[in-house]
Amino acid sequence: MVSVEQTVNGLVLPVKAQPGARRNCVTGVHDGALKVAVSQAPEKGKATAAIINILAESLGIKKNQIELLSGQSSTHKRFLIRDIDLNEIMKRISDLLTEADSA
Repeated sequence: MVSVEQTVNGLVLPVKAQPGARRNCVTGVHDGALKVAVSQAPEKGKATAAIINILAESLGIKKNQIELLSGQSSTHKRFLIRDIDLNEIMKRISDLLTEADSA
């Protein structure tokens, strides 16, 4: 399961990035982090921007609700997600992982 942390500013979502993949998608969970594959190379923030796009689309939230907290040049990233309830995001992640498993 993904370890989402609730803070006063929003929810902190850990992500394990997989840059240089064949396609952009959420592939599962790795050590409590949502595993996200992106085709972008890890240069000049391109992979991070692609991850934000994938998270927004996959979780049904706006890109401006997502902010990188740490891990700009790492495969282990932490994103702040604002304006959504913890239970709601956990439900959306669960639904997303169910879709990923059946694909």
